Amino acid sequence: MLRVIIKTMKDIKQERKSLDELTRSCIEKHDNVTDSRMCIIDAEFRQGFDMMKDYPKTVTIFGSARLKPETAIYKRVENLARKIAELDYTVVTGGGHGIMGAANKGAFEAEKGSSLGININLPFEQTTNPYLDDTIEFHHFYSRKVVLSYAAEAYVYCPGGFGTLDEMFEILTLKQTKKIPDTPIILYGSEFWQPLENYFKKILLKEDQETISPKDLNLYVITDNDEEVLDIIKNAQIRTDISNTHHLGQK
Repeated sequence: MLRVIIKTMKDIKQERKSLDELTRSCIEKHDNVTDSRMCIIDAEFRQGFDMMKDYPKTVTIFGSARLKPETAIYKRVENLARKIAELDYTVVTGGGHGIMGAANKGAFEAEKGSSLGININLPFEQTTNPYLDDTIEFHHFYSRKVVLSYAAEAYVYCPGGFGTLDEMFEILTLKQTKKIPDTPIILYGSEFWQPLENYFKKILLKEDQETISPKDLNLYVITDNDEEVLDIIKNAQIRTDISNTHHLGQK
């Protein structure tokens, strides 16, 4: 009952503009394409950041929109997300169905935590799942990806397609280049992820042709073990690195 009351209060409180309203407002304000598009991009970022301010402890879960509830990985992700939410973390996903819906469902049905969806407007495939305490929609993948990941305490990557791989490699690169702190990157599902690591070892670490360092394999953890995932999250530092002076080398 308490969760229902909280959800209702959040719905009443919700006053942010819809994506269509935001877009029309920017087009009306500016008479050229560059300025109107910059206005839309800026508004997407601002609305996303404003929403995330209310959720200081988050874990972002990535994965395919195409995997069905009947699949074993769907059920496993739903169960894992429920356990993460019970640690009083907000579970954040891309807001769609498949693995994203599984994660949101588990978090939504937990007694603690919250369930958020950072959705993308697409001509096909992506619709919002019903297991969300709050959601926001984006035109642009890049602004959406920043809001999905910029302040998470941990990242959990489940089996997925090009989008999931894109999101994973971006965070790996940011961590490798120390653009973000030593935030845990968890690759959940060894049957899916181990062949990718084998590729790293065989091709990217090929003798005399190395394109990464051996230590880069320590940037992530591949696991099937829920308890290992939960222990990693419990031991992860709460993010306090978000500032407007970090580009100057200041905290």
